[in-house]
Amino acid sequence: MLNRYPLWKYLMVSLVLAIGALYAVANLYGEDFAIQVSAQRGAEVNEQVLLKVKQTLENKDIAYKSLANEEGRLLVRLTKEEDQRPAQDAVSEALGSKFVVALNLASAQPEWLKGIGGNPMKLGLDLRGGVHFLMEVDMKSVVAKAEEGMVSDFRALLREEKVYGASVRQVPGQGVVVRFRKAEDVERAEDLLSAQFRDLTFFEGNDGMSLRTTMSEQMLKEQREYAVQQNIVILRNRVNALGVAEPLVQRQGADRIVVELPGVQDTAQAKDILGKTATLEFRKVDDRHDVRDALEGRVPAGSQILKDRSDRPYLLEKRIILDGAHITDANSGSDEYGRPQVNISLDSAGGNKMSKFTKDNVGKLMATVFIEYQPSGRVDADGKQILVKNEEVINAATIQTRLGRNFRITGLDTPQEAHNLALLLRAGALIAPISIVEERTIGPSLGKQNIDSGTQAIMWGFIAVVVFMLAYYRKFGLVANTALVANLVLIVAVMSVLGATLTLPGMAGIVLTVGMAVDANVLIFERIREELKEGRSPQQAIHYGYDNAFSTIADANITTFITALILMAIGTGPVQGFAVTLAVGIATSMFTAIVGTRAIVNLAWGGKRITKLPI
Repeated sequence: MLNRYPLWKYLMVSLVLAIGALYAVANLYGEDFAIQVSAQRGAEVNEQVLLKVKQTLENKDIAYKSLANEEGRLLVRLTKEEDQRPAQDAVSEALGSKFVVALNLASAQPEWLKGIGGNPMKLGLDLRGGVHFLMEVDMKSVVAKAEEGMVSDFRALLREEKVYGASVRQVPGQGVVVRFRKAEDVERAEDLLSAQFRDLTFFEGNDGMSLRTTMSEQMLKEQREYAVQQNIVILRNRVNALGVAEPLVQRQGADRIVVELPGVQDTAQAKDILGKTATLEFRKVDDRHDVRDALEGRVPAGSQILKDRSDRPYLLEKRIILDGAHITDANSGSDEYGRPQVNISLDSAGGNKMSKFTKDNVGKLMATVFIEYQPSGRVDADGKQILVKNEEVINAATIQTRLGRNFRITGLDTPQEAHNLALLLRAGALIAPISIVEERTIGPSLGKQNIDSGTQAIMWGFIAVVVFMLAYYRKFGLVANTALVANLVLIVAVMSVLGATLTLPGMAGIVLTVGMAVDANVLIFERIREELKEGRSPQQAIHYGYDNAFSTIADANITTFITALILMAIGTGPVQGFAVTLAVGIATSMFTAIVGTRAIVNLAWGGKRITKLPI
């Protein structure tokens, strides 16, 4: 018999719609204003922390709905939005620097729904509000830093192999150049260096007394890839230290990184923490030469002049005792006189280096140098921002005893400066400098306005389609509208289950999907009308209408789906948000417009002796 589904098909459609409705309903419960407490640097969120937070909130008369330890993080649901900031400040002060307190919006759905994975859709920055940064990694500094390391390695190897009198220096644009006093040393040095550094290419100079080396394309690619990936890891650490819930840090293109911080409105603090390429270097003060002679232009080889904030000059050896890569922990505090300081902890290799150096240099001066890169306001030939390297002596202290893995640095002006320096050192130094090439701030009120505007667009688009289908196709139009409602429910359910982020362009994708979903039904219904005009019976018209229209619908939707997948793969930001909802909408509309409406039509008119269809 034509147009009769077996029972299992009706059950399948009903089951899919029921599950879709169940997971979509999680988006109707709304969100609670909350703060989120997470541990770092060996701390743990336990019962004592929960009691301390509870006591702190009660002392500050801040009302809350609940406190719960969820997967190692303490979530405090508040009753009012205006209590978020005071609660964050009070809890941060009470718990100290070993805990991060972030503002959050916690879904208010019941526990049984959470238990089956029923979570609401995440909202993008344009709907929730916050800060968007597009950062660019300075690849020239990556190459320069690698060449600086090569200079030190070349000197050490030549000294070890007793090749004396060689001058190794970095020449901008030419790589590393090694000059020799004797021509017979050139060939021997080339054999030694090429055997040790297989990724480098060596060339003899025209004068026969020098070697020049450059990095291979593969090595350059690896260096750049490593710089971007490590910078992403370090930026994530810094974002966590800022106390931001659900941040986004991801790569864009070859040398750019996108950072989105939902709920953050203080761009100055975010830029100060994220954009700084800050690290420390510990160097020995050159006590063999007079700094006054150096100021007059007679700077000895292997040394350089750096100044502190008071413009006092220091003659420092270029050789680095220890750099920030060995710092495992840093926290701010005060010394016995109440002056700000930063307490440093080193890894085992760094501790051994510091111990060895200080053992042999008791009574001598060691300087702490703070290094960061800042925008110069100029651009290079490629249009990229030029960064300037700033080196500043924080302090120069006499080594009074042998140091180990833990020590402190002083000479900082304010406790806030000590706090920020500790945060940067704790998160790690960026592998290469970065500059902010794009910055956007979206206020929470604008985010709410975007949600309202997007919702209205979907609603009015839906109403317009519903009215048209009812007026033009009568009862069959009602079938199409039912499928349209089911399609919207399934889109929301699938995006919720996948954990996809809904953005304003994503809402535009939903509006487009509404039109595309009903378009399939228009093709089917027009085909049914054509079959009726050709003299077929109502049952034959339904059967051939669905069968003959299927190939056209499938072709159109498959090509659009492929386009959406490509946009998801190579697009970023708004393009990707649009592509996600478009792809999900196409998949769900194919089900509702073909399988769903066919089930209703078969149930209402299929297999019955009728002479006319209400179409």
